[in-house]
Amino acid sequence: MIGTSLESFDFYVYAYFAAFFVGPLFFAPLGQVGATLASFSTIALAFVVRPIGAIIFGHMGDRLGRRTTLLWTVAIMGVATGLIGALPTYAQAGWLGVVLLLVLRIAQGLSLGGEWGGSILLATEHSSPVKRAFYAAIPQLGSPVGSILSAAVFIVMTVALPADQLAEWGWRIPFLLALPLLLVSLYLRWSIDETPVFEDVVASGRRERLPVLAMFRARPVAVVIAIGAALLGIGSYSLMNTYTINYGVAQLGFSFQDLLVATTIGALLQLVTIPLFGAWANRIGSAKVVAWGALGTLLITFPMYFLLQFATFPILVATMIVGGILPTMSWAALGGLMSDLFPDHFRYSALSLTYAIAATISGFVPLVTTALGTQTAFAWWHPGVVLAILSAVTLVAAWAASRRRPEPLEA
Repeated sequence: MIGTSLESFDFYVYAYFAAFFVGPLFFAPLGQVGATLASFSTIALAFVVRPIGAIIFGHMGDRLGRRTTLLWTVAIMGVATGLIGALPTYAQAGWLGVVLLLVLRIAQGLSLGGEWGGSILLATEHSSPVKRAFYAAIPQLGSPVGSILSAAVFIVMTVALPADQLAEWGWRIPFLLALPLLLVSLYLRWSIDETPVFEDVVASGRRERLPVLAMFRARPVAVVIAIGAALLGIGSYSLMNTYTINYGVAQLGFSFQDLLVATTIGALLQLVTIPLFGAWANRIGSAKVVAWGALGTLLITFPMYFLLQFATFPILVATMIVGGILPTMSWAALGGLMSDLFPDHFRYSALSLTYAIAATISGFVPLVTTALGTQTAFAWWHPGVVLAILSAVTLVAAWAASRRRPEPLEA
């Protein structure tokens, strides 16, 4: 959980950064709208390369072990994030800074491709089958913890620094913080034992030569189900934490600080709801919890965005809370659902690649929502269309997953 929290902090720092600073600092010649689209495209870039990282690190995880692979993923993420804080802007080095930014975003995306699946397996493969769904929910706390840490850093900075200093040099501080955090994460992961499930795979000689091919050959339907089930949990984060922040300031008149406070309140609540939803998944099954979260999100999507247009702070906080709790049901139980779909000898590749594909699709959520908003003159309902589609797809996938028999932890 701590490892995923630190890795999520690295990634969310960039998400907050992209909403306000990437455009003006690196894409100024493209104009305001062009710079915003370009900055959201850099978010999408990291998601595009995630499947490549998932194949690479999934192969390592199924061949070399869960622990070794997670050491590599967090090291790459920490170094790449720290280097972003040292990049020259367009005013300092022209397009060179943009090229280097894209390279580091690719490194971040590759790292994330192998992070999530490994963290879920490290938890579930140390658990008993009875507590598998709850254990799978605990690494999911990394996302709200990372969001809280990154938002808290920016809130403190916006209070402590004038806007001109924040834009000139203050934005670098959150990225440079990744380097000491990297040392903490490496120490923690170095001390973890390899999972007994992987040790059994090795001892029984069941390692696949090419795990990703074995996955497509043996469980093609499960691959499709897993991708669909992951869309809401990932896509709602992209919509609420990246697009809605930019939309709230540019179109609804909220202050950046108010949006960060509201987002942080919603994330703090998830520290309680994610373990509760994980415990509920132990009782009724992970797939059913994912389905209930998707159905609830589908029902509240348009009322939520209708109220948001009235631009009062209490409504904003309520939106972030309600819009966070229901998708969080699908997020909390996602690891358990996906672990149930695949056998142990290619489970790392399966979880990593299916999650990465869903994340790649979700990475375009801010870009697609911005384009839809432009075409509809930013009508109040335009973000709701995107969230409703994500909810419907996840609902169908979760229902399909609930009809399948869970795979055992060990063959």
